[in-house]
Amino acid sequence: MDREWNDSQPIYRQLRDRVVAMILDGVLKEGDPLPSVRTVAAEYRVNPLTVLKGYQQLVDEGLVETRRGRGMFINAGARDLLMQGERQKFLADEWPRIQETIQRLGLDADELLKSGTNGQNPHPSTSSGQAFSQHQGEVGHPSPKMTPAKPKPDGQER
Repeated sequence: MDREWNDSQPIYRQLRDRVVAMILDGVLKEGDPLPSVRTVAAEYRVNPLTVLKGYQQLVDEGLVETRRGRGMFINAGARDLLMQGERQKFLADEWPRIQETIQRLGLDADELLKSGTNGQNPHPSTSSGQAFSQHQGEVGHPSPKMTPAKPKPDGQER
C-alpha cells in the first residue's frame, strides 16, 4: 500500500502525529510497543532516521520510553498528558473560532448535541501496524491525497 505525505510539515512530525492520534484514540495503550523503526521505515518507504527522529520526539515529550534491546513502549500516563495538552490547545486555538460560528449561525446546544455523532470511536481497535496506517494525517493537519497530475487527453500535462 502506497503511503502519502502532506507537504506542509516534515514526515517525522507527521509520523509523530500519527502515533499521538493512536494514543488519543486508545489504539495504543500504556505499555504497548510501538512498531519497530525498521518496520515503519519499510512500510512507509521512508528513511529509518526519519522514523527515529519522529519517535525521539515522543521520547522527549515523555510519551514513550526506550527499553534497550526490546523497543519503544507507551509510558504510563501518556494519554492523560496528551489529553491535557490537546484540550488546552483546542480551547485556545480552535474553540473561539467554532464558538463564533455557532453564534453567527444562531445554533443552540440542543441542536448541536442532536446533530453530533453518537460518541462511537470511528477507528475500531486493530493491531498497531494496521492502526498506524489508518491514522495518517489525523492530528494537526489533514493529509490531502497527493496524486500525480494526470495527462490531458491531448497528451499535455495539467
